[in-house]
Amino acid sequence: MRQGIIVFASVMLTMTGGVALLDAQEVQVSELESGFLKNVQQVTSSFVKAGEGYFSPDGKRIVYQAITKDYPFYQIYTQPLEGGRPRLVSTGRGRTTCSFYTIDGKHILFASSHLDPEMTATEKAEIKQQEDDRKNGVRRRYSWPFDPHTEMFVATPKGKILKRLTNVDGYDAEGAYSKDGKLIAFCSTRDGDPDLYLMDADGGNVRQLTNAKGYDGGPFISPDGKWVIFRSDRKEENMLQIYVIGIDGKNEVALTDDVGVNWGPYWHPSAPYIIWSGADHSTGGRPNYDLWMAKYTVSKDGQFSIGEIVRVTDHIGADVLPVFSPDGKQLMWTSTRTDTHTSQLFIGDFVLPGK
Repeated sequence: MRQGIIVFASVMLTMTGGVALLDAQEVQVSELESGFLKNVQQVTSSFVKAGEGYFSPDGKRIVYQAITKDYPFYQIYTQPLEGGRPRLVSTGRGRTTCSFYTIDGKHILFASSHLDPEMTATEKAEIKQQEDDRKNGVRRRYSWPFDPHTEMFVATPKGKILKRLTNVDGYDAEGAYSKDGKLIAFCSTRDGDPDLYLMDADGGNVRQLTNAKGYDGGPFISPDGKWVIFRSDRKEENMLQIYVIGIDGKNEVALTDDVGVNWGPYWHPSAPYIIWSGADHSTGGRPNYDLWMAKYTVSKDGQFSIGEIVRVTDHIGADVLPVFSPDGKQLMWTSTRTDTHTSQLFIGDFVLPGK
């Protein structure tokens, strides 16, 4: 079994205090970025850091994970995009991640380790580590532990847990629904190695999709329901690349294969494009993460491929975890392009290449 943690090289955690909540405000973009992004706004700011946001099916609300100055682990929050304040969805304890709206927009899927029987000790250990880091001026690289107590739940936006979807030994997280809401793709270490699985929306009929050495995670099912895109470090530990596999487990192919890290892939809802975050590690040091996208095609014999890779952002801050709104007209992503250089969520109107 691999170590229960994955480190995404060179994406840094910034340990700072919270900042005052601001109303969404327009953000300047570069000349390159202006070809894809208009009316960019920062939409979170009341947290030490916030990120990995997703739109509700009607595009009017978002759900995301964030850390406050009073608790060491990410919790799940939701808020309206206009005139709203963040509302806590998760229990307030444990590591949480990978929230996603149900197809009707009424409930929220997320993963949480709040059932850890040693939760108090786990929290104290993390608090001590963060305090030591601050005293010593240490900035830790972004890492995510495969906490074996992490399970998947469905809750109301007010935080009432309605159903526990997984209940096996190991990490179960990184879940997302198919467009029709009938399937959930997720990552699990239940066989001793982080692989991809599918299950029905009620948690039943679990089946394994990948079984390769290394980490396979962050899956999203294509809008037509035929493919699953994901990230994997099977080529070199911690050096993620983008892969796609048929929903039937066939025709798997690597879409990126470079000396770098490529992760957080996401489907455009109506056009044949994928978007992701990547950084070139061929020159060493701490390369910056930017957003990239490519058009994809599927041949008559079922072979998936992408065309020219196009750069979408070129800011000196890190840009990661991009997602499209349900109508494809907006892009939301996590970025450190803030005044405090903390990770926060940004949203902009999105223009497809050639439009």
